[in-house]
Amino acid sequence: MGLVQKDALRTTVISSFGLILGYLNKGLFFLLIFSTEQIGVVNLVFSLGVLFAQFSNFGAVYSIWKFFPFFKNKANNHHGFLSFSLLITFLGVVLVTFFFLVFRSNIEDIYESKSPLFLDFYLWVIPLGIGYLMYLVFEVYLRSLFKNVISVLAMDVVLRLVVSLLLLLFWRDWIDFEDFVVAHSLVFFVPPLILIIYLKYLGELFLNPKKINISKRFKKIIFNYSAFNYMNTLGRVLVNALDVIMIAQFIGLKATGVYTTVVFLTSALQVPYKSLVRVSSPLISEHWKNRDFSGMRMLYRQVSSVSLVIGLGLFIMTWVNIDFLFSFLKPEFSEGIWVFFFLMMGRLLDMYFGLNGHIFTSSKKYRYDLIFTFSLIGIVYFLNLYLIPIYGITGAAISTAMALILYNLGRLLFVYFAYAIHPFTWRQFLIIILGITSIIVIINIPMFDLNVWIQFVLRTFITGLIFFGTILILNLEPETKNYLKKALRFIKTS
Repeated sequence: MGLVQKDALRTTVISSFGLILGYLNKGLFFLLIFSTEQIGVVNLVFSLGVLFAQFSNFGAVYSIWKFFPFFKNKANNHHGFLSFSLLITFLGVVLVTFFFLVFRSNIEDIYESKSPLFLDFYLWVIPLGIGYLMYLVFEVYLRSLFKNVISVLAMDVVLRLVVSLLLLLFWRDWIDFEDFVVAHSLVFFVPPLILIIYLKYLGELFLNPKKINISKRFKKIIFNYSAFNYMNTLGRVLVNALDVIMIAQFIGLKATGVYTTVVFLTSALQVPYKSLVRVSSPLISEHWKNRDFSGMRMLYRQVSSVSLVIGLGLFIMTWVNIDFLFSFLKPEFSEGIWVFFFLMMGRLLDMYFGLNGHIFTSSKKYRYDLIFTFSLIGIVYFLNLYLIPIYGITGAAISTAMALILYNLGRLLFVYFAYAIHPFTWRQFLIIILGITSIIVIINIPMFDLNVWIQFVLRTFITGLIFFGTILILNLEPETKNYLKKALRFIKTS
């Protein structure tokens, strides 16, 4: 866990800085200079671009972190594994681009009624998707080399700085909205370019197809694994994009703008978790390679416990100040308060159980995960069909939360019965009780007529004192205590 914590802290710090930039971009500048409809367009193009990338990767991303440990040999160019993976994704890009062009009119018909502005920018989904896909491939390759920092820096910081520059140009009327959307799609080639340069610097950029040295038997194993995980990846990404796609279809781009903005706000609370998972996933592959179930079980419990404490703590501090935070947004964003709540319920459980997906998909029983993936898609789709017309964007949030909860519970039970691996400890139950108690205490503390900023500071401080202070004093979660101590030392020495 020491390696995980050390690398996770570095990536968390960088991601947190990137998060600030992201908040300035999407939480402030977008709201100040764009209409809600324009926000919806930008975020819809992005959501479809991510979907394009996942359709195009053909499972190569998952196969890298699953099989790379078996081919890792720098002296032998890692058996050409990177070139092999890029060839697979190239084929995927060609086929998916063909699909996007052939069925363009059919796809545009979906949005013509409620979201006509999107039709002008349909084709720019493709370059955004290709750039994002290239980043995914090189990022997971670097992750398998236990090099995580530059990947996070490229996507979370550099990309957002470039977007900030584009926003400045738009604000100064040096570019129009069309120019912004086009440039916003093209800048997604910046992060993979940075990673390519970094790999060249490390001497790990092996792009010669002639050096591919993978046996036919292993290629078959990789293809079989990639095919199944390709479907799983599509399912997960489709679930994340389905609510945005269906809101744009049934309600319109203004509602899409509100919903996607709140989705971004909830993603902030996942930064520490994503950092932990980023450095934990290659360790899971190593544990499977060595058949180290004890190490895998310990890693699962440690990551889940740390994710629970940090995720729940950040949610509590945010929720007790939710009215204050939303007061800075436009009035049409008020419905987003309950969108935030329901999405966070789903995300919190997803954070806690999240590592079971990596354990599942890297095991010999990965094929069974297709059952859960298609179930997840079906649940989200039909719940959205029913709840969006009744409850609007709040209905979409409820659908996503319910689907994530059922999906994770199903995979949790499967992993437990198959491998006797679970994340539960009795301390975690106490932490949940402490979290609920903290919310009840904070919302009932009288603030009288204090300035809203003072109220915000007091609520945040008292929440942190009660929740995190109690955990540290009573040592309710030793791994979290170690993580927080290292974080404090890191901050002091930085």
